[in-house]
Amino acid sequence: MIMPSVSRRQFAAALGVASATTLVPLAPATAAPTSPSTGSEVLTTMRVPPGRGTEDGPVWSPQATGFAGVSTPDAPDGAIGGLGGDVVVVQDAQALAEAVLRDGPTVVLVEGTVTIEPFGTTLKVSADTSILGVSRGAEIVGGGFHLDRVANVVIRNLTFRDSYVPGDWDGKSDDNDNDGVRVDTSHHVWIDHCEFMRLGDGTVDVRKDSTNVTISWCVFRDHNKTVGVGWTENVLTTITLHHNWFSNTYQRNASIDNVAAGHVYSCVFQGQGQSGTMSRGASQLVVESCLYENGEDAIVAKDPQSRVDSRGNRFTSIRGRKDHTGPTFEPSDHYSYAAEPLDDLTGIVTKHAGPHARRERAARRIRVALDGTGDVASIGAAVGAAWRSAAPAEIVVAPGTYREIVRIWPGAPAGLVLRGETGVAEDVRLTYDLSAGTEKFYGGDFGATGAATLAVLADDVTLRDLTVENGYDEAAHGGSQAQALRTVGDRILLDGVRLLGNQDTFLAETPSKDHAGRVYVTGSFLEGDVDFIYGRATMVLEDCEISSFDRGEENNGYVCAPSTAGGERGLLFVNCRFTSAAAPGTVHLGRPWHPSSDPEVEPAAVVRDSHLGAHIRTPAWSDMGGWPWQDDFLREYGNTGPGAGPGDAEGRPQLTEQEAANHTRETYLLGADDWAPWA
Repeated sequence: MIMPSVSRRQFAAALGVASATTLVPLAPATAAPTSPSTGSEVLTTMRVPPGRGTEDGPVWSPQATGFAGVSTPDAPDGAIGGLGGDVVVVQDAQALAEAVLRDGPTVVLVEGTVTIEPFGTTLKVSADTSILGVSRGAEIVGGGFHLDRVANVVIRNLTFRDSYVPGDWDGKSDDNDNDGVRVDTSHHVWIDHCEFMRLGDGTVDVRKDSTNVTISWCVFRDHNKTVGVGWTENVLTTITLHHNWFSNTYQRNASIDNVAAGHVYSCVFQGQGQSGTMSRGASQLVVESCLYENGEDAIVAKDPQSRVDSRGNRFTSIRGRKDHTGPTFEPSDHYSYAAEPLDDLTGIVTKHAGPHARRERAARRIRVALDGTGDVASIGAAVGAAWRSAAPAEIVVAPGTYREIVRIWPGAPAGLVLRGETGVAEDVRLTYDLSAGTEKFYGGDFGATGAATLAVLADDVTLRDLTVENGYDEAAHGGSQAQALRTVGDRILLDGVRLLGNQDTFLAETPSKDHAGRVYVTGSFLEGDVDFIYGRATMVLEDCEISSFDRGEENNGYVCAPSTAGGERGLLFVNCRFTSAAAPGTVHLGRPWHPSSDPEVEPAAVVRDSHLGAHIRTPAWSDMGGWPWQDDFLREYGNTGPGAGPGDAEGRPQLTEQEAANHTRETYLLGADDWAPWA
């Protein structure tokens, strides 16, 4: 079901039955005494300075840029909105709903926070309308705008926020089509200097043969499906995106389908978990002078007819596709523009994109709750805010099940904490169900980097008192790697967490073989069946329960698979309990992983002073990929329990007393910086 767009009469009726405690009417809409007649006067009316100049012109342009500024017979001046028409000042939802539906050219000035009711409503907007935030702090909360078969609309200097439906990160529930701005079969639309965050479905959707659209100097953050363009079999749409900042936005950045001419330039993309900019259908794109940092599949040409001309873009820590199919069209044949120097782009865009005097101030403590009592309703939104903060934040998660994919990107302030509120890990469940072999809709699979429910890619992060699960159903879809948690950073602490999955539950790795990564896991529960604790990191697991699933097979799996870099420490289990309902002697402690048959790695694992259930077999270790386990450092020491076996048993090599003194949490983790997370 699509969230309805409502008429003025319908919206007024809805407001009439709203509780006074949820919506208090403010001042009625009032006509201003003067109307701006030029673009410069519009800026004065908004109380916004033109800002600094850039290679592409002033930060706050007096006239529409890109395709929205292109003259056509039915819009000879490009998108000018309500320029020269009546000016209406609004401060509440009813006045806003009335003002944006006025006949004739209208400039609607929004002051302060306007909360839309019913929640998720998209207000219909008439042609020849400007909707402008006044000075700083103008925002639309809980709803958005619908431009349906209209022309000449300008939306500037507004924040759109918080129409997110708690628990529906995928945006697929029947009552969630909560876009920020939806543009259907419209032309000459300019969306400029707006901010979109924590919305229900898309932030901006441009659909059904809309043309001459520009989205410029906007901030898109903490969202799953960000900007979508298409919803048509025709190839007519023309669109420009420039000087936008996409931060912690999982996909559709933008997804551009059947566009005759799409131009993306001078944009900054930081933290795209699935994909960046995508050409779909028969789209013809130019993507130039953009920065893509920390993400996957930055530029994708999806279909046989999809084209993308990638010009002078910079990719940093990007895994996967960076497609370039060759020349498409020349944007300068349609309008004048200049791309910013890449070395200056991040500073320009992150400082000046979004509404006037925009400042994001993340609290030192961010509470996440599904019942509306928190600061935000998704873990990903909290993590994004913490990542952009100048100081470390503590993210406290209220009880509930959070179905979402979360990434803690490199560069987060040292000391970030993500913890469950009650102190009981079972009370908070972060879950998703991708496998490494799950196919992406545009080709390829998610792999180990894309499938993890939670990935910690930054240094100095603590996870405490919560459950992270990969709920991939092996019984229904077959066995596959399916990570619950992937860590890449250094000085990562897991305290009282539960990691749930089957194969490859926890991948602890490092940025490269030349970079160390230390992980300390204490008082935690880890479950799986095949290689469910693995990777290149130096990791100590202390006072943990290591639980192996019963697969009902003669070989019920392997606990760990280290791929230790040469000269580094590997995995150390100390004072742990190895448990399982599997038959006696059916589970190996581990096997040596040589990724891509790399002969330079030196897999190492030690299990000491731990209780081993009867499921642990002898030999305790197994070969892997043709690499004999005897050639690597796989040892035990001082273990007890029915699965421990005699110390002199074949296949159960033990540390010597001298070696045991060199395999402790201190020798593994202290390092040159004396990191002691147990202190």
